[in-house]
Amino acid sequence: FVRLCLDKILLQCVPQSRTLSGADAINALRPFYFAVHPDFFGQHPKEREVNENSLKRLNGYLENLQKPGFRSFKPTQLTFYVRDREPNSSNVQESFSASGFRAVSFTLHTRDLLSTVLDILNSCSLSTEHVQSLNVNAQPHKEARSTVNRPIKWDKTYYSFTGFKDPEEELEQAHRVETTLISWLDDNEASAVKKLKKSLPLRKELERLKIELSHELQLSDIRWQRSWGIAHRCSQLHSLGRLVQQRPEILKNVKGRTVVFTDRSGMSAAGHIMLGTMDVHHHWTKVFERLPNYYMLQKRLLLLEDRISQLLGGIQVIYIEELQPLLTLEEYYETLNSFYNKLRDSRLPFHPRSLRGLQMILESDRYAPSLHEFGHFMIPTVCDPAALQWFIFAKAQEARENLKRKEQMMITEKELINTSTERFSLDRLYKEPSVSSAQMIDCCKRLLEESLPYLQGMHLCISHFYSVLQDGDLCIPWNWK
Repeated sequence: FVRLCLDKILLQCVPQSRTLSGADAINALRPFYFAVHPDFFGQHPKEREVNENSLKRLNGYLENLQKPGFRSFKPTQLTFYVRDREPNSSNVQESFSASGFRAVSFTLHTRDLLSTVLDILNSCSLSTEHVQSLNVNAQPHKEARSTVNRPIKWDKTYYSFTGFKDPEEELEQAHRVETTLISWLDDNEASAVKKLKKSLPLRKELERLKIELSHELQLSDIRWQRSWGIAHRCSQLHSLGRLVQQRPEILKNVKGRTVVFTDRSGMSAAGHIMLGTMDVHHHWTKVFERLPNYYMLQKRLLLLEDRISQLLGGIQVIYIEELQPLLTLEEYYETLNSFYNKLRDSRLPFHPRSLRGLQMILESDRYAPSLHEFGHFMIPTVCDPAALQWFIFAKAQEARENLKRKEQMMITEKELINTSTERFSLDRLYKEPSVSSAQMIDCCKRLLEESLPYLQGMHLCISHFYSVLQDGDLCIPWNWK
């Protein structure tokens, strides 16, 4: 979906003044593509998700610019995680994520496609020289706003007489007034209700298909790694249903398992059956045929985790889907095996069972160990054994305290979600994986202090931005004003 979305963005970036050709526009945004494309953030699920959502919103912004007779618009704030580390421009808010990527936030308020392309490149500190060299009429960014495809500037009396909105006044007001939850719901409730009503038949169909397939195959659950639309999910379940009808004999080994629709096929490190959404039935068939081999490898993996635990004083090795990249069973086994061999050769003097009750996860993209707020150790596979021993001993007590706090936090979060759902008569309240439990708790507590009749019967997603999804779900930032 993201690839299609980005292709659509690139193909749409053809200025109405025809100063650039379609091919030139694609080439102009190529540096931006390589800097933010989600496929390059496979090891960083939070950054990948933010970029996916921002690309969707950027696509909607560009679609609006293409609409005939389009007059009014709303400035759109976007955030992207960028792979490079070039100096940022002076008017862009920028910070660095824990993984070291540059987070760039900027607001689009241009009225033509060429200016928008230049805005994107400038905001991400990417060169615009190649854009200006494409055509002599493509001026530097500051001039582009005023000379390229410049709209007619009417006198103020024109807007008073006709009743049309003054675009300059709207833009100034948008800069002066920060978006608030109430104002945003006022502006977007009708659109969300319309989309939600339209999606209701598909939602019922999705639930029916999920229940039928889960019962027929005796599955533990069916999940999706990405936030695909309802129609897309229904299509995936129909494909799985056709495979069940055509090859029922290959599905005899799936009992009690979880099926996850994701980017590639195989078995995940968590033991879930992965079905790639871009793969054909032949690839899915191969996965189901290999399940006995996967189960044997999974047993060897569990044994390897036990051996690592014994070498580290009883600390439990875990895999957390929400915090770690989606690894195949083979990839995770190789990671564990490499780490085990390193520990075995170092022979660290941990007392048996001295660290029982503690947890750790292995990470391949870090170089120093750390302690997560939920109490588990985050250990790099390349970590020096001596440094690892010192760090675990120094942080063991803090880790136990964080684990206890985690249990209480999870209970509090669940209670607040149930209370908020009931209080506002929501059909569903959920959060994106990149939103932490602490952020969700803070958000729900503040929501419960408000009177929000707009939310009755809605699907509310707690995220990092404001948006109405294609099926009518309302997305609001956890730190809304």
